[in-house]
Amino acid sequence: MGSHTDSTEPLPTPATPAGRRGLDAILADPGRSVIALDFDGTLAPIVADPEQARAHPEAVPALAELAPRVASVAVVTGRPAGVAVRHGGFAGVPGLDHLVVLGHYGAERWDAVSGTVQAPAPHPGVAAVRAELPGFLDTIGAWQGTWIEEKGRAVAVHTRRARDPQAAFDALREPLAALAARHGLIVEPGRMVLELRPPGMDKGVALLDYVRETGAGAVLYAGDDLGDLPAFAAVEKLRSDGVPGLLVCSGNEEVAELSKKADLVVDGPAGVVRLLRSLAVRSSPSGT
Repeated sequence: MGSHTDSTEPLPTPATPAGRRGLDAILADPGRSVIALDFDGTLAPIVADPEQARAHPEAVPALAELAPRVASVAVVTGRPAGVAVRHGGFAGVPGLDHLVVLGHYGAERWDAVSGTVQAPAPHPGVAAVRAELPGFLDTIGAWQGTWIEEKGRAVAVHTRRARDPQAAFDALREPLAALAARHGLIVEPGRMVLELRPPGMDKGVALLDYVRETGAGAVLYAGDDLGDLPAFAAVEKLRSDGVPGLLVCSGNEEVAELSKKADLVVDGPAGVVRLLRSLAVRSSPSGT
């Protein structure tokens, strides 16, 4: 893989013509570019317990360096917006004055300017599923090794701690889809996790709406999981509408479907940080 030469971290060259056009557009006019990133697996390393997830130690400094030079930085996540802000350490950071966190796939929005979360009323099906899930998992014999994560506007069942995580994941997909459907919800699969949440909102919808709101002339989106596929599709839609874009996969071997669609694959959150730093240097007045 080629790279631009510079005394700083090399800037990797996207593998696709569309990706190279996207990167060139961002570097040519960073002030009209949106940098959008997933949280878990992209800015924060994946851990067994999501409550212990924290942004890579160099992620916030890299974002704070880049943010003043671009139109906007947005974190797009399935987590509640407030949780992502806490786990990311995004609040009150100089340079991140205009950061936006689109939580619950865009159903919630936190703006650094106001420091507040805007959100609609929760879907009633989430409370119903939350009450039913423990007994449901017990009845189908899937309780051992699985655990429930409370996400406010959604609820998730993790299988990463099961004896055979993939087998448990596969066995749960259809029963959980049926449970979700009974309560007007859908199931969003991820990396050894099945999330039951309201329909009609995904990272693609959230990203499209946000990019159009900002009037951006170029966009970068970085993600690592199946839930990021709609955001990848949104960038492809924007490209077809004349807005250049760069698709980055925070590299992992669990989600080959995403890496195949990416213009650029980097080495997990550490690789994302290096990319952000390189973009910041080249987006500065003295950058090349």
